[in-house]
Order: sequence, then C-alpha cells, then structure tokens
Amino acid sequence: MKFKAAVLLLALELILGLILAGCCHGALQVGFYRGKCRFADVEAIVAGVITAQFLRDPTIVAALLRLQFHDCFVNGCDASILIDGINSEKTVPPNLSVRGYDIIDQAKAAVENACPGVVSCADLIAIATRDAVFLSGGGRYEVETGRRDGLVSIAQNVSILGPKISAPEAIAGFADKGLNATDMVLLLGAHSVGVTHCSLIKDRVYNFQGTGSPDPAMDPFLVNILRSRCPQISPVDNTVNLDQNPSSSFFLDVSYYRNIMLHRGILQIDQQLGMDPLTTPIVRNLAGEFDFPTRFGAAMVKMGAIGVLTGTQGEIRRSCRATN
Repeated sequence: MKFKAAVLLLALELILGLILAGCCHGALQVGFYRGKCRFADVEAIVAGVITAQFLRDPTIVAALLRLQFHDCFVNGCDASILIDGINSEKTVPPNLSVRGYDIIDQAKAAVENACPGVVSCADLIAIATRDAVFLSGGGRYEVETGRRDGLVSIAQNVSILGPKISAPEAIAGFADKGLNATDMVLLLGAHSVGVTHCSLIKDRVYNFQGTGSPDPAMDPFLVNILRSRCPQISPVDNTVNLDQNPSSSFFLDVSYYRNIMLHRGILQIDQQLGMDPLTTPIVRNLAGEFDFPTRFGAAMVKMGAIGVLTGTQGEIRRSCRATN
C-alpha cells in the first residue's frame, strides 16, 4: 500500500514537472526564443536589466507585478498598456499610478540590440516580472513566451477591479478572465509587496460604510498605526505598506495571508478574503504553506496566458510605446 502511494506521488510530481517546465497555453511555450536571437539568450539579457534595476530600487517588484496585472486584465496580455497616446490605457485613473514603463523600455533596448524585431513587448513584461519576483524571494517560475503585441490601446477599454470590492465581486471578475478563486487568492498574494495610498483606506480607518467608526474587521492596534500614518485631514496622500510586517514588506511571501488571518489586511478586498466562506480556507491554507512560490508562479503563468496574441496576430513592436 505504501509502495503504491509512493508511486502515485512520484507520478503526480512528474506530471506537475511536465506542466511547469514543458507544457504550454495555446501557442505559448517555455523557451520560445531559443535559437531565434542569434547566439544571445533573451531571458538572460532581460535578467541583467532587471537585476540592475532591482539593486537600485527593490520597489520595482510591486511595480512590475501591477503593470502585468493591469495589462492582462484589459484586452489580454498584449502590452497595450505600454502604448502612449492622449486616449490610451495609460490615461485612465487606475493606470495613472502604474510604474515600470521605463524598465520595459530598457529591456526592449537591450534585446533589440541583440536581435532587432524578434522579442515582443508583451513577453518582456512577463519575463521582467518573473525576474523581479525571483529577486524578491518569490521563487523562479518558467515563463511561457511567444506573445505578440496588440495594435490597440483605448482608455474606454479599461475596467480594473478596485480595492474596495467584495470577495464575491472579485471572484466573478477573475472568473471572467478564466481564473478561479484559488488563482485569485494566489495572485492577490502580490500584495505582500508594494504600497497603497491613505486615500484608499481612510474610510476603513475612520468612517467605514458611513458608521463613523473604523472597519470592525480591522485589528484595533493596526487602526491606531494607520491613523498616525494617515491623518483624517492632510494635504499629503501618504503611502502605506501593504505588508505591515517590517521584516518582510519587500519580500514576496506568505506574510500577506498570515496578516489577513490576524485581521491586518490593509485593503478592504484583502481582509474580505479572510471573511468569505469560499476564500477563507484558501487563505488559511496558504498562510501555513511552504510551496507558495511554486503555486504563485503557476498562477502567474495562467494569468500571463489571458487573451494572448500569437502566430501572425498583432505585431512585434519596434518601440513598446507605439505601434509600428
């Protein structure tokens, strides 16, 4: 009986290994650029750019994660968010605080120098984000590549889930993109790095849903900390770490889930995950797991396959900021 169980476990591990290392979503595949960039290794070139940027500014991890999320959730992962224009996706309020465009520009310049017109901006977003996640301790997952760049970037197409939605609303929004509740909880684990602004959480701290009191789901000690950081009346919209654990606020880890279980989620949607009957068991499970990096990576790969353009669709942009 023990032997059969061991064989079954090995078989499952083998299948998982094949899925992570050699499987693909549609026309995407791991190692798409092997042999396509002369003698250069595209992913190594990008890794060099991201490592140099990370050493200067570790906050690029949160910036790139947000950039990829905001790109993939509008028209699919086609780098449409990178396009400049008076009515492009960049101009919509949810995207005004998105960062990382300059990093993708640097990665594009580096790969164009090695092999012009080969590597898409959409793939650069995915590769760069993976490298940033790895540098922040989140593990290294295999990125599927082969995306092509979109031709359209229109402000009216942007509809990004906000931080004050309920768990059922978030589940529905992710389901629209082919992601299930577990995928959603894993991807929101990106909130273990980065910051938010006081303006997005003041209602939870001072006047939750018009009650004149803080959100009862928030730890009272955390309320006091946030009130000192976010005065009720202030000319400055301060930032607040999404992970209030000072020893891990720049590391992609399970601290996010542990904070939620302690009622220390910063954004309303974060704390909602620890209160909804469907997502609470997932949060509890992840809070005590050691394989979060592997599972997070798998969820990122799945998100990275949303609505991709492949084959002869779209184009390979010469500049990530404009169509050819």
